[in-house]
Amino acid sequence: METSSAPEALPPFASDTRAAAAADPAAGAGASASAAPWWQHAICWQVYPLGFCGAPLHREDLGAETYGERQGDNVVHRLDRIVGWLDHLLALGADVLILNPIFDSVSHGYDTLDHLRVDPRLGDEADLDALIGACRERGISLVLDGVFNHVSHLHPLVRRALADGPDSPAGACIRWSGAHPYGFEGNEDLVELKLAEPAVQERIAQVMNLWLDRGIDGWRLDAMYAAGPEAWAPILDMVRAEHPEAWILGEVIHGDYRAFAEASGADSITQYELWKAIWSSIRETNLFELAHAIGRHEAFVHGGEDDGEGAPFLPLTFLGNHDTTRIASQLEDGRDLAVAFALLALLPGIPAIYAGDEMGAVGTKEERAGGDDAVRPLFPASPDALRSGIGPDGTWHGEIPVGTSPSLALLARPAAPRLFEVHQRLLGLRRREGWLATARIRVDEDSLTNASVRIVLEPDGLAPSDTPRGLALWLNLGDEPLDLPNDAEVLTQVSGADMLDAVGPAAPGTVPAHGAAAVR
Repeated sequence: METSSAPEALPPFASDTRAAAAADPAAGAGASASAAPWWQHAICWQVYPLGFCGAPLHREDLGAETYGERQGDNVVHRLDRIVGWLDHLLALGADVLILNPIFDSVSHGYDTLDHLRVDPRLGDEADLDALIGACRERGISLVLDGVFNHVSHLHPLVRRALADGPDSPAGACIRWSGAHPYGFEGNEDLVELKLAEPAVQERIAQVMNLWLDRGIDGWRLDAMYAAGPEAWAPILDMVRAEHPEAWILGEVIHGDYRAFAEASGADSITQYELWKAIWSSIRETNLFELAHAIGRHEAFVHGGEDDGEGAPFLPLTFLGNHDTTRIASQLEDGRDLAVAFALLALLPGIPAIYAGDEMGAVGTKEERAGGDDAVRPLFPASPDALRSGIGPDGTWHGEIPVGTSPSLALLARPAAPRLFEVHQRLLGLRRREGWLATARIRVDEDSLTNASVRIVLEPDGLAPSDTPRGLALWLNLGDEPLDLPNDAEVLTQVSGADMLDAVGPAAPGTVPAHGAAAVR
């Protein structure tokens, strides 16, 4: 494997403007009736802004009499910290920025107080406009997190519902458990909205359309699974009527993904099945689990008999997010990150890299109060600040405000540029082979063992004259390299040992130990 240092870059609401879709021209993206939608070839970088920007974990101003009466009360301008990383996003090979909650909330962002106000811990509308503009200048599409399933128990609607009772107009907009508001997944401070109520549906669609008018390109719909697809379908119909080009990504953890996507109208669903299979099969050296999940994934993308009913769709694929343990902390042998990265980069779907994973960020989610903080860390103001402030232990030691998430920590400081370069190389291959976004996939059963496998990827839906040659992705979790066929054209090799410890490139014509190879 050839390695190189990462580039210097590594490190009133409605308006008549609209952000241009950041499609890859070479991949043939672009929203029209005859062309693929812009998001089909998207590569995403996901950020949890409250942690990333160093916002206090909890609001201390909610008891102020003036709270919410004047825009600008208690505002601290932190959102521009993300702007300092946009060139890093591009250098990585991504073109879509997915932001977790940025709207006015009590603590972690999923306890919303106002969907029409930027969280004052992050800034104000002008800060968001600046971020939208900075993304637009770079051809980056921006997707916001829509937390519409539930709101804070301090939300004005909930307060009004409690005052007026369940039979009041406000009371009809929330769910009840007897005489008490219904708490989302047992959390009394997160009150579920009644998404089947037409007034709620209309308000959610209005909010979504207002921000799309403002210049964003799509929505991630948090906890979409909770209310069910039938509740969401009328909302998305109203959004589609005004913004047919918007990308709608639904968070669905379990269930019949294809049926949910079709019934709700969502474009994409979070592929938690594949996420679990990747880290679990690698950690347990059981690629049979991965093979089963790949069969399911193929059925999601192209249709099949074993995944329920519904039309095919493009899932969002990922190795981690703001709710999960970091992939570098999931895998006991850091060399095996090479296999995970190759799967994310080359399997069909819409890949999303959780900010920091491309440099080997570590962090473990714990089931306790504050147990998410370690996977939602504070980032420095720019990649340059990271390079200058990171210590030998891999933790950034810059200025860390009191009462925020812990700072970004990496698996190994020297390895960070090499991990970044591997992402660049693999995502570059995906860009050059644009058909991979919708490729057909199958596991070569004759090659399958606990520690190694050959995955075949072939173009789908192209005219014969336009059809490129397919490729094969070889994975090797063993301690010894595997020989490739003599006639194989090696497109790239990723050696986990070289990536992590710079031990030298892999031998030509092999699948490196704890590594991967893509071949014709």
